[in-house]
Amino acid sequence: MIEHTEVTTEGLTAHVVSGREELLAVLKRAAAEPDFLARLSQDPHQALKEYYSLTPAEKAALASGDIRRIEAWVGKLDRELATWLWSRLSQEKW
Repeated sequence: MIEHTEVTTEGLTAHVVSGREELLAVLKRAAAEPDFLARLSQDPHQALKEYYSLTPAEKAALASGDIRRIEAWVGKLDRELATWLWSRLSQEKW
């Protein structure tokens, strides 16, 4: 996972998002936005394209609903954040 760092180039500062932050952002969005949840269900790899800082392993874990792996990276998820993962597992799409 990418660690949180500040990148400075000629006076410009950019925030680099950590993998943990990005994973949590996806899970929060899936819990809050039914349209995004539907896109994740239909084509998770396409829905996750805008999350460019996620590693291939992180995207694969989100796409498959791998709760154990995601919780190993971000910590125990509450019910709201686990919404997408439980939804994905109940679909039996692999």
